[in-house]
Amino acid sequence: MPVDILMPQLSPTMTEGRLAGWNVKEGDNVNPGDVIAEIETDKATMEVEATDEGIIHKILGKAGDDIAVGTPIAILREEDEKVPAGYKPAAAAPEVTEEETTTAEVEAPAAKTAAPTTTTVQKQATVAPQINQGTVVSADINVSPVAKRLAEENGVNLEAVNGSGPKGRIVKKDVEQAIKGGMIMRKADERLDNAPMRRAIATRLTESKQQIPHFYLTADVKMDDLLSARKQLNDAAEGKYKITVNDFIIKACAMAMRKNPNANASWYDDAVIRYGNVDVSVAVAIDDGLITPIVTNADMKDVIEISKDIKSLAAQAREGALKPEQFQGGGFTISNLGMYGVKEFQAIVNPPQGAILAVGAAAEQVVVENGEMTTATVMTINMSVDHRVIDGAVGAEFLRDIKFFLENPLAMMV
Repeated sequence: MPVDILMPQLSPTMTEGRLAGWNVKEGDNVNPGDVIAEIETDKATMEVEATDEGIIHKILGKAGDDIAVGTPIAILREEDEKVPAGYKPAAAAPEVTEEETTTAEVEAPAAKTAAPTTTTVQKQATVAPQINQGTVVSADINVSPVAKRLAEENGVNLEAVNGSGPKGRIVKKDVEQAIKGGMIMRKADERLDNAPMRRAIATRLTESKQQIPHFYLTADVKMDDLLSARKQLNDAAEGKYKITVNDFIIKACAMAMRKNPNANASWYDDAVIRYGNVDVSVAVAIDDGLITPIVTNADMKDVIEISKDIKSLAAQAREGALKPEQFQGGGFTISNLGMYGVKEFQAIVNPPQGAILAVGAAAEQVVVENGEMTTATVMTINMSVDHRVIDGAVGAEFLRDIKFFLENPLAMMV
């Protein structure tokens, strides 16, 4: 009998996926392991492989659609199998009968969730403006195609333009005069549909701020010895590797986590889970938001190994090629905005982790040592902490140890 290909759940937090595109078409033969589609999840764009041998009988999901987990996206049949004309997937989207009240179009909810077999959808009576094509233009404005295109390219509000053409039609010269006048120019609005990853980030961070009792700890770190050690290592590398400040920060946090096991923990309703391994998540910016690939067993790796790991993970993250086990989990997160010149900031805890470190830029400033003024390169670090997991004294000791390892880089190399 036919096999229904369903929208898979590719991460624990995934409730729906965006069908990025098909690698097959109806009538194609597929074998187990063949990549048949790409799905954009709340974490990354991932490949979907066929699990059965057969022929793609019918493609149900359209590229660009957001589809609920478990909803059929295609039908697979055996080579000589005849699929009944009335065959419907077991969890197929409902048939929809439409009662037209206007000429506007709406998306039927069946595209996202399974529902009863028949649903009546009444079309909306209002039409949303199209704002992703430049200037908003009402349908009743009498404008020539050339003038409309010129207005969109230059951000001219056509509702404020008087037309000189037949029956008040706005023509090219009217728009050109408006551009020269400059009084009715405005920037065009743009609609950016929220990708699954962006929606997931919004949901998780909102829940974090609403449900997690944050408290914050701050420390200033003198970075001169670390910068000197970094230079010596890179000079001796002869181009084989290039260690960054962030590589040292990952190592320092990992060693502090090993020293403070109560800070390497997560809150759950029935228990606090204290992790045996030291796995450090690192925030990486990508096109649709950010993702936190994990440096596993970071306390057991030297800074050179950590540097190679994070470069590889960051590259895979930007290509959307990370596997779930490479970004799901971790006991602690580092978010570094120092490269953007940010002096300091406070990050939002990444649940279920118990804390996150926000790293600012290192800058030379005047400090007092032994009663005398001198200069030092200082970096400010802020730690956001889930008070359900980590108490104030535990958090303070944890941050103190991170600061110690950063200010004493040789202690990280023994």
